Amino acid sequence: MTPLSAATLGALDPAVRTPGYDRSAVRVGIVHLGVGGFHRSHQALYVDRLLEAGATDWGICGVGVLPSDRGMQEVMAAQDCLFTLVVKHPDGSREARVVGSIVEYLLAPDDPEAVVERMAAPGTRVVSLTVTEGGYNTSPVTGEFDTRAPDVLADLQPGALPRTTFGLVTEALVRRRDRGLAPFAVVSCDNIPGNGHLARACFAAFAGLRDPALADWVAAEVPFPNSMVDRITPATTDADRAELAAASGVEDAWPVVCEPWTQWVLEDFPGVRPPLEDVGVQLVDDVAPYELMKLRLLNAGHQVLAHLGRLAGHEYVHEACQDPLFRDLLLAYLDEEAAPTLAPVPGIDLAAYEADLVGRFANAAVRDTVARVCENASDRIPQFLLPVLRANLAAGREIRRSVAVLAGWARTAAGSDDAGRPLEISDPRRDALVARARDADPLAFLRERDVFGDLADDPRVAAEFTRTLTSLRDRGTRATLEELVHGAG
Repeated sequence: MTPLSAATLGALDPAVRTPGYDRSAVRVGIVHLGVGGFHRSHQALYVDRLLEAGATDWGICGVGVLPSDRGMQEVMAAQDCLFTLVVKHPDGSREARVVGSIVEYLLAPDDPEAVVERMAAPGTRVVSLTVTEGGYNTSPVTGEFDTRAPDVLADLQPGALPRTTFGLVTEALVRRRDRGLAPFAVVSCDNIPGNGHLARACFAAFAGLRDPALADWVAAEVPFPNSMVDRITPATTDADRAELAAASGVEDAWPVVCEPWTQWVLEDFPGVRPPLEDVGVQLVDDVAPYELMKLRLLNAGHQVLAHLGRLAGHEYVHEACQDPLFRDLLLAYLDEEAAPTLAPVPGIDLAAYEADLVGRFANAAVRDTVARVCENASDRIPQFLLPVLRANLAAGREIRRSVAVLAGWARTAAGSDDAGRPLEISDPRRDALVARARDADPLAFLRERDVFGDLADDPRVAAEFTRTLTSLRDRGTRATLEELVHGAG
């Protein structure tokens, strides 16, 4: 067994691809906040390809913003910021690659000054983010920045050491402005419609709490390109570590596993930027069509399978997708509810994209859990599914599958599946949602207005939600879906 580090790269199994560039010559050009599995399977890989091509000014400094990121810091320190990316193909084959594009890792709670100075350094041209859908400190209903959040208020105190993403990035921008340096681009890579527009609004709102003139400068001068990112990346398990060790002899404390598919669509932006178009990134003028396609088909499709599949006892996404009843539910949602809300996407055949999507979800090698997809639903469903539901309501189109997902979410939030097995609920609004899900009133869950807004007041939604939730409670998931999908009562 070979522990992964810079010193052991030459001793690894030749089947494991290792960096072909001199990492000691790489300079940091990108600072990334939120180094999780997705960043390492996606953006870090694209940058690794860029470094292989000789663009050595674009190494990544990873930043952990939360105290819970200490585990990542410890692994990064032990492994010289190296990690193994394992691509799992549907036929069971594997490709292992050591990624070396992250050349530094900082933990903000330990040394926020070091993080701010790294972003303020002249060589830093891009600050990218994967801070999750809930990391932008906005209301899921109004979309407005929460100016009363305790961490935000703490960052605004005179002399405070910044501890939020907003405080860290804004302070770095101020220092660059004061030093006569051009602002870096802030590139959101989170699954949010108009993620660049949202990031601009949130960072300008925070800056405005410091100084109204600073807000105007941030909004006018800092590039915030929109982006669409795509690669299914399940949480790393002990089984993944053991499999890598057995197959390749690599001892990696935190490898990443993912599917073969990867896509990154990015709006071009001014200033010095990495030549990402040379390594497969699509540089476009308008990301919106691609973004909505992915959010409403892939991300919302995940929610369709996960909440109802979890109730029926499925543990993995591929199990649900391979179940004919759930596959038919997914296909009907994609064809009859999601697709009608989308405008044409340049260069994309939507029918082919949907077919590929079903194949990706059915990839048994990935072993993505429905529990992971169900996490943080109060952040995800308002971004992924509710826009589809609202668009179809406004147009008088079909809404039954979307509403069924909400009813399924309410049933899972009650805490057990159809067989009475307990379900763990991981959500920032857990207590409020669980209490409403256990209420005798079928509409209590839908009246969580901070998540659903006024949906409970719509007669079509209220009637369909009540009927479906009652059926789920009384008859179970499969009988409910047989009626919904196949018209069998």
